[in-house]
Amino acid sequence: MQRSLVRPSPVFLGILAVTIVGGVLAGLGDELDGAMVTTGTVLLVLGGWGVSLCLHEFGHAMVAYRGGDREVYFKGYLTLDPRRYTDPVLSLLLPLIFLAIGGIPLPGGAVWINHYALRSKRVESMVSLAGPLSNLVIGVLLIISVEVFQPSPGLASALSFLALLQILAFVLNILPIPGLDGWGAIEPYLSPEAQRFGAKARPWAPLLLFALLIGVRPVGQAFFDVSDSLFDVLGGYSVFAAIGQEIFFFWQR
Repeated sequence: MQRSLVRPSPVFLGILAVTIVGGVLAGLGDELDGAMVTTGTVLLVLGGWGVSLCLHEFGHAMVAYRGGDREVYFKGYLTLDPRRYTDPVLSLLLPLIFLAIGGIPLPGGAVWINHYALRSKRVESMVSLAGPLSNLVIGVLLIISVEVFQPSPGLASALSFLALLQILAFVLNILPIPGLDGWGAIEPYLSPEAQRFGAKARPWAPLLLFALLIGVRPVGQAFFDVSDSLFDVLGGYSVFAAIGQEIFFFWQR
């Protein structure tokens, strides 16, 4: 494969630069409630979440490309450019806004895959799994970075909160519900009747899920409990993540 196929776009590099600047500010700040740490945390978390959304979609596209769908290259999906998504507003801007106001981290949804070009059912499943697995890998890498490098409390808190968001995104996306990646992973092996049901339910099933997560406390609590437990099992620092969350939502103090 040519190297140019996966050359990051300037837009992606810009989002990555914002994330790095945020990390520097969070790391240099002396006080957890200081302006520098707060600014750095907001930039790192929002920028890092934007980066992860791009990598999530890139994961889908790269596995699809290797599995036989060459159209993802011509659509520009391999450049990590969010402008190439099917709907950049719904796929990048809306999840960032929803995260900023304190909502559940919405999955992006934005690359069109030609499933007829994929070589097998196994490839179809791997294409769907590649997105949430990228969130899981990012979360693990962030957890490891806190453990290995032992950064300042401000940076450790911001990284831990971002890591927790990745775990939340993984758990959410892996659910076997039409419209989410978990359903896409099992769909190739389902009966034609079940696939037709999934196609009809795809537009509204995620909305119903989000309504249950937000409006029905036991459902939302169960979701967060599972995500928090996985975060702890992977070695995440819950205390740092809680501090990072409090700093990020500074206006709620």
